[in-house]
Amino acid sequence: MSKILVTTAAAAVLFAAGSLVTTAVAADAPAATDGAKLKTALTPLAQLLQLMDTDKSGKVSKDEFMKFMESEFDYADKNKDGQLDPVELKNLVYKMNHPYTGVPRGGK
Repeated sequence: MSKILVTTAAAAVLFAAGSLVTTAVAADAPAATDGAKLKTALTPLAQLLQLMDTDKSGKVSKDEFMKFMESEFDYADKNKDGQLDPVELKNLVYKMNHPYTGVPRGGK
């Protein structure tokens, strides 16, 4: 392989890797706090804020937070015994760390 071809291929790989890192960092950027409406392509944090902020104030009150967490608990308590066993808790933690899997629960 010629030196020019190898250099060009290396530059393309570095450019692609840089683009992926930039995209990943941009996806984790915090949502705007100036009251601007959330865009259609929401980050996970913006999606969570949208789900929890029922009065649409741009902030989450303790009451909103507790209602959201109660809903999450009820969703996780599959056998409806009012307690989370180790399997239910493990599944809840997994769902919280993988928010894009499964059916959205907003509004419950």
